[in-house]
Formats: sequence, C-alpha cells, structure tokens
Amino acid sequence: MENIQNLPIDIQTSKLLDWLVDRRHCSLKWQNAVMTIREKINTAMQDMPENEEIKKLLSGSYIHYFHCLRIVDILKGTEASSKNIFGRYSSQRMKDWQEIVSLYEADSVYLAEVASLLSRSVSYEGPALRKQLAKAQQLQQELSRREMECLSSAADLRERFYAGCKQYGITGENVARELQALVKDLPTTLREIGRDVAKLEQQIQLYAAFAKFVCDWDQPVLPLLTFVQLRGNTTFYEWRTGITPAVIERPIMEEAPPDTAAEETIDWGDLGGGTGTAGNQDVITVEEGVVDWGISLAPGSEDNDAGGIDWGPEGLARGEDALSLLEIPQTRTQFIDELMELEVFLAQRLTEMGEEGNVVAMSQFQLAPSVIQGQTRQQVQQMLAEVRHLLDRLTNQRMQHLFMIQASPRYVERVSEVLRQKLKQADILLLKQATLAERRQEALEEQASLEPRIDLLIERTHQLQKLISADISRRYNNRPVNLMGVNV
Repeated sequence: MENIQNLPIDIQTSKLLDWLVDRRHCSLKWQNAVMTIREKINTAMQDMPENEEIKKLLSGSYIHYFHCLRIVDILKGTEASSKNIFGRYSSQRMKDWQEIVSLYEADSVYLAEVASLLSRSVSYEGPALRKQLAKAQQLQQELSRREMECLSSAADLRERFYAGCKQYGITGENVARELQALVKDLPTTLREIGRDVAKLEQQIQLYAAFAKFVCDWDQPVLPLLTFVQLRGNTTFYEWRTGITPAVIERPIMEEAPPDTAAEETIDWGDLGGGTGTAGNQDVITVEEGVVDWGISLAPGSEDNDAGGIDWGPEGLARGEDALSLLEIPQTRTQFIDELMELEVFLAQRLTEMGEEGNVVAMSQFQLAPSVIQGQTRQQVQQMLAEVRHLLDRLTNQRMQHLFMIQASPRYVERVSEVLRQKLKQADILLLKQATLAERRQEALEEQASLEPRIDLLIERTHQLQKLISADISRRYNNRPVNLMGVNV
C-alpha cells in the first residue's frame, strides 16, 4: 500500500476531462450546469463592492471556481457587518456568490470546467497566440529584407543615373540643358582631331607606296584622309570646291518639336576592329541609316540641274556647306572608313614584318621604294598606335553621343527621359521602403501586444495546473499527480 501511495498519477492534459468523467469525478452533463452558473456569475458581477483585488479578478479573465472562492473570502471582510448571530450573512452579494460556489461544487462541476480551460489553453489558445507571434516576427524579417532591397535598388538606380551622366560627360543637375551644352564644344574637339591627322603623313605615304609597288595602283588612296591631313578639318565647301570660303554661315540647329514624327538617323559605318570603346548599359542606339544632305562627296562636283542645290555666291559657305567634314555624317563616315583602312593595312604590315626573316621575303622587297624598305617593325607599330588613337577619339561612345545630339534634338529628350526615369524609380522605391517600414512597425507593435498575453496565459495555465493537480491529489490520498503535456 505504501508503494502504491507513492506512485504518481500521470494524466495527459488533452485527455484530462475524459479521465475525470470516466472515473466519475465529474458528470457527463457538466456543461449544462456550467451554463446556469455562468448566468448567475454575470448577474452577481453587476453588484460588487469597491475593491481593487476584486476588480483585478473580474477584469479581462474567465471567472472560474477558484476565482469565486477568492471573491467569497474578500466579501467576508467587506460584508462582515451583515453577519447575524447565527453566523449567516444577510448581504445579497454574499448569498449570490456562496450559491455560485455551491453550484460549482455539486458533482465537481468546477473540476470539469477548469480541466476544460486547461486543455483549451494548452491545445488551442497557446498555439494560436504563438503562431500569431511567429507570424508577426516573420513578417518583420520579411519586411526588413524588402526594405533593404528597396534601399539597395534605389541606391543602385541613383548610381546608374550618375554613371550614365558621367558616361555622357554631365553632372546630372539639368540633364537636357547639359546635353545640349555638350555640342557647343564639338567643333573645337573635331578641329583638334583634324590638326592631329597631320601626324599621319608617314602612314599615308607608306600605304600609297605599298599599294603602287604591290598592286601597281595609280589612283589616289585615302582621298579624304589625305585632304584632312594636309588642310585639317575644313568646311565641306572647301572639300567640295577646293576653295577656302571667304564667309561661313553655320546653320542654326533648332530643336525639333515634341510631336516630330520621324527622327534623323545616322550611319556610323563599321566601327569594329577594336578601335572603339565598348558600349555600356542603358545607352540609346540609333537605327542605321543615312542622312540625305543632298550633296555629293566628290571634291569639285556640282549639281547644276534644275532642282539642284543653290550654293550661293562664290566664297560663301552656308548651311550644311559651312559644317566641317567631321561634322557631316557622310564625310565623317568616309573619314572613319579610310582611317580603318589604314589601320588594317598597318596591322597586316606589322604581322608580315614579323614573318619576313626568310630569304624569299627579303628578296621580294629588294626593289621596293626606300619608304617601304626603310621602315622598321617598331616604327610601323608606332604608326599603328597613332592611327588607333585617332580612331578611338573619333568613335568612342562620348563622341557618338555628341554626334547624335547634334543630329537629332529629340535624342536629347530620349536620353533625358531614360536618365530621369532612374531617379523616378529610385524615389518610388524610397516611398515603398517607407511604407514597408510602417508595416514593419505595425508588426513590431503587434508583437509587443502579443508577448504580455502569452506570458499571462502561461502564468494562468501553470496556476490551473497546480490547482487541478492538488484537487485530484486530495481525492487519492495526496498521491502525487502529474499533468502531462502542459506546454503553452
């Protein structure tokens, strides 16, 4: 018997109510009795004395049997004046709560109810609150991650905006105005390139001599390049007529209206061969085409037929005729083609000179002009570097943008819009980040409200666990009782 007395009674909390009913500690119809008791509790709560402990018991919690016992103890003090000589209370408050306690104790209704409360806290309320808390915490993490993504993307867009501005050579304070201002320096830049072409005299002579010696070519080679090498980046009028103009009237480039249906396109020719710089992202490309300026490229040619171009008085260069050779797309394309032709020749010649160590190759050039025989591999390499440097200066991305701006004012609008769009998107992302921050704060506040509720539920659950365990233990001669699975 002593061994049995020390054996603990283990009861699974989820099966506690069934265990109590099966062992006839509680009636199967305990819920009907509880409904009557709840009505009496609601009525009794309408008339309560001013007492802080009672207020705390009645506020925000489910009133059960053990609460009622405590209320009766408190009323014994507050209602002491209503006690008669027989030890009974004439106070209606005391009578109401004493009746409630008696109804609870009939058939151990109170034990079934608190067992149900404990089971519900463990199986439903606790997991639901913890799930809600975990969801709020997970939402905070997700929103925080999305905030960082928005900030990162916004910073990336702004960086791309300033990188694009740097690519065009502007600060980005006023994109359209700065892009238009770039064209003002274009003629000066082209004049400098034209002056540097004068350094290509050796390259052109070598190419001409080689063409005549190997192919017996008696026609002029690189006509436009030779012209610029001798005279610089002159006007198209001078190239066409061979006469230096007395008066130059450059055309005024007017901006196209926003509703312009078509946009001029530029033929850049083949800019390959590794001489140009590679394009970066977000660069507007121009569809290949040819701008028909209505002029011939051959020097000295004139169109005197009806409907031809009126070149004006002799010595007067006006309109496109007053533009420089490197400003006009056709002549610039021809100039680039000839530069690339010279580049390819020098690159091929450099390769051949590395293979001319045999007797056959040496005998092949014994009758060659001195301009060919006198060149060393190092000299040709230097010539090639100079040509490639000029090509790069003329065909790099910045120059292409300048030419497109000059040829089409609408290009400025398109570039401006592309760049401004990045700033707009960055601002939108910052607004989105602010919204996400507000939602994250709401989730944080929800977490702050849930945590005290969970702590309170844990406290009440442990109290019920102790009270129920003690009550059952008394029914079994104070044997230890373990309620299993109480994990809120």
